[in-house]
Amino acid sequence: MLAGWGVVVAATATAVTATIGATAGGPVNPQPTAPQAHPTTGQGPKTQTEPRSAERRRIASSVLGKDVKYTLTALRSRTDPLAASVRLQVFTFDNGTWRETDRALVGEADSWFWFPLTGRHAVCAFSTSSTQPAPLAVSMLVTPSVGCSPTANFRVDSGRIVPA
Repeated sequence: MLAGWGVVVAATATAVTATIGATAGGPVNPQPTAPQAHPTTGQGPKTQTEPRSAERRRIASSVLGKDVKYTLTALRSRTDPLAASVRLQVFTFDNGTWRETDRALVGEADSWFWFPLTGRHAVCAFSTSSTQPAPLAVSMLVTPSVGCSPTANFRVDSGRIVPA
């Protein structure tokens, strides 16, 4: 009796499949006869004509005494949303305001990853000094699994950045 019941179910399933196939009819993928009401991805009236402005985030800063400041800033790539650059800047305090005296990239342009660079523990080392010439060392997180970058060493001589 159980074997007979299984056969009936199989026959019913086959009959249902045949019925669905028979009632669907028509071509496999019919083409629309009227224009689509909603544009598909990548098509539409709005297209980006201007590059987006670069997103910036200060990731470290060091003020030495009252007249010298160093900053590290992450600059998100305009072409790759996952890439970033790191900019080192030197400022001096003059006539009541901070004035930039020099800037340099740490590593190559767009050679860092944006999210690790702007996340927790992004700065592995940022060592500054007020001696002349001032030694400066920077190491940044590449990714959590890779770890920290090799240390980039600079010298700041009279407000100018010199690779060491």
